[in-house]
Parts: sequence; C-alpha cells; structure tokens
Amino acid sequence: MPLNLAAQAAALDEEDELRHIRNEFRIPTKADIKRNTLAQQDSDKSLTTGDASSCTYLCGNSLGLQPKRTATRIKQYLDTWGTQGVQGHFKPLDDSPLPTWLDADARGAQLMAPIVGADESEVAVMQTLTANLHLLMTAFYHPDPKGRHKIILESKAFPSDHFTVLSQIYHHGLSPETSMVQIESPFSEDNILSTYDIESLISQHAEDTAIILLPGIQYYTGQLLDIPTITSFAHKHGIFIIWDLAHAVGNVPLHLHDWDVDAAAWCTYKYLNGGPGCIGGMFINSRNSLVTSTITDEGPERGYGKRLSGWWGNDKATRFTMETKFHPVKGAAGFQLSNPSILDITSLSASLEVFELAGGLAPVREKSRKLTAFLEYCLEGMSDKAKELFRVITPSDADQRGAQLSLLLSDGLLGPVMKNLEERGVVVDERQPNVIRVAPAPLYNSFADCVAFVEAFEPVLLAAQKGE
Repeated sequence: MPLNLAAQAAALDEEDELRHIRNEFRIPTKADIKRNTLAQQDSDKSLTTGDASSCTYLCGNSLGLQPKRTATRIKQYLDTWGTQGVQGHFKPLDDSPLPTWLDADARGAQLMAPIVGADESEVAVMQTLTANLHLLMTAFYHPDPKGRHKIILESKAFPSDHFTVLSQIYHHGLSPETSMVQIESPFSEDNILSTYDIESLISQHAEDTAIILLPGIQYYTGQLLDIPTITSFAHKHGIFIIWDLAHAVGNVPLHLHDWDVDAAAWCTYKYLNGGPGCIGGMFINSRNSLVTSTITDEGPERGYGKRLSGWWGNDKATRFTMETKFHPVKGAAGFQLSNPSILDITSLSASLEVFELAGGLAPVREKSRKLTAFLEYCLEGMSDKAKELFRVITPSDADQRGAQLSLLLSDGLLGPVMKNLEERGVVVDERQPNVIRVAPAPLYNSFADCVAFVEAFEPVLLAAQKGE
C-alpha cells in the first residue's frame, strides 16, 4: 500500500469542486450502522454515545443515502396534508416550495428530464421499475408467431427483467424456448459483453425479433453498455429496444432523446437517492407516444396505440369531469395509470434538487471517473498476497463503467469479508456467490472513503483467507 495514499486522497478532496455537496447528505456514523435501535437524542439534542465518526458508505448502487432536505420537504408535504386536507390537490401555498398534488408528477418529470437527457414531455415519474417494464412491454410487444416474436436480453439480466420477459412471452401464449434469446459473451469468463457480441446476436435473430431489453449498466459486473450504438443498430434492423437504466440513471450522463432511444425505465432509490422502493421513472420517445385522435372521436380506432389506460393518464382538462371516455395526455404522462404517491415524488424531488445544486450530471460524472479510478489505484496498491484473493471484473476502461467496481473474491471468503467490513464501519453490498460491489457515489463519497475501504478490505480479506 503506498505510504502517501491518505495524503493523495486529502489533496484530491481539497481540489474537489463538489466536496460541499457531501454536506447535503446524512452520512450514517459507525455507531449508527452497529445499532439495533433508532438513534435517540438526549436533552442537549446530541446523539447517544458511540463512535460518531462517519461510516464508509460505498453502497449507493443499491440504496443511495438520504439528502438532508428530504426530511424538510416531507415535513412540508405532511403539513400541507394536515392543514389543507383534500385542498392540497389544487391549492398552492404561498410559503411552500412544493407544487400542488395535481402537478407533483409534472414537477418530478421536469426535474428528471435533464438527468436522462430528454424532453420533459418524454418523461413520466410513475409506478416502479418492473411495473413500468411491463407497461412498456404491453404497449410495444405485439408478437407475431409467424413473424417477429422474439425478445433479446442478456443471460445475466437482473431477475426482475428476466421475469418480465418470461411472463410477457407466456402471456402471449408463446414459449421461452423459441421466443427468448439470451446474449452471452463467447470470450469473457465474466460475461463482459462487447458491442460486437450484442450486434452479432441481433443480426442472427433480426428477422424474427420484436423487442430488445438491455441494461444501461449491468448490475453484477458494473459494465456500461454503448447505448447509442446498440440502439442505432437495433433500429437498422427494425427492432424496438427498451433500456433498463436502474444502475445508469443519476450515475452516468444519458441523452435518451438525442440517442433516439425508443423507451426506457428506471428506479430512483440508487444513485438518485429517492428512498427505498421509491417511485420509478419512464422515458418514451415522442414518436412512440403520439395521440392522433381527439376526445370527440368515435369508433374503435383509439389513435394512441395499445397502451394500458388509467385515469391519471387522462388529459388533465377532462380528468376530473369523470367521463368514462379515456383520452390520454400527450407524451409519456399519458401512460400513467393511478394517481402517483405524493410522498414518493416529494422525496425524489428533494434529491433531484441536489443534482441541480451540483450543476447536473456533467460535473458529477467527471468526479465519478476520478473517484472510481482512484479506488482502482488503491486496490492495485494492496499487497500481492491480498491481490491473489480477488480480482476486479468491471471493465478498466472508464468509458465502459460507472461508479462501481465489482470484486470477485476467492471461494468461501464472501461471508466473513462482509461481516468484518461491517464491523469496521464499511458498507458495501454482496452478490452471491463471490462478488462484492463497491460504489463511490460522487455526490457524497470522498477520495478518503476509497482509502478507508482499502485499508479495511486488505486485513479482512487476509483474515478470511486464514479462517479468522
């Protein structure tokens, strides 16, 4: 381990133009993560005894930390509900920054649009990730058993993506043996998928493929796929492509409109820090959400595709007239079903305000590349004996990864390594059977956090190898 590692980290943190954003977040203390009760406060408003130093939290790829302003915004929401009741739907309050509940989803879409590089009308804040994938599949997967019926996905897709594809295929009376195609790398033992691998398989099945579902960033390896190139290639073969951006949104810059992406869905509790299980998001290219009919049109031709319909997708001008003729609002918002959770949107919007403070994704990504490279540098500085016990399976090319390094451990080490890291106040996550994922999130992580991780990781790794 280089002797000056801590000094290097201190210098990099001092130069970091986003270092002040860390103060926007609640960083759990080491005492917090060991406690089995909620933190209590004494009469002096100070936390009870324990190690008050910050833990090393490198798990934003699983659950982002809580912005301090989240509690403030939720308190404002609760006060609105408590003092206004049903009037909160329509009545703006002069001393509240929150939109009316009727407009909360529109405000969420406005804040989300620059995060994903889309027009505001192409974004909806709604439902959850898997529900949104099903809604997209329902709208755009119309298989013809004698023509296009296959769905292409990666072989190591996140389970919910795999389940979504399977259930859609079964729903249409088809078989996964003939209608599901899985991409595997013939060259990488870690299943790192090259663009060539993906394009080759698309070419092979182009004539009978209806839909492609791929991740922007693969959750297990942390690989960032070439979204614009793969999207363009799919379009050349007339194939509709959906992107699962769960690990990409808020992590890497996205330009969904300019890349001509067909559709995408994501969760908001990872790098977007919306809170556990928070409301999801959806992108639908404007050319795929056209509404060509008017509310007065009669007849079976609906003029807005085969989407599922719900009253919150109905045009706001007629939503509360309680007519039973559905006419969707234009854009992605017309795919909404139920009225959204205002509690969720309030929490999410609080975090998106922090992204605005940071200046958007460009400076966040710049810091992220430096942080992840520094983490990699720290790992390379470990002893040879320690480095024999793991390897990094995330691509070393900064353009092929986000804020995550996945470390594949030798067999039998995962359990004791995770247990002892937690004892040392280090929070990362595990993926069975042998991977730990380490994610320095640039909004709240520091270069010093990278050093703290490696200084804890090496001894616990060696101790686990010895059975200690």
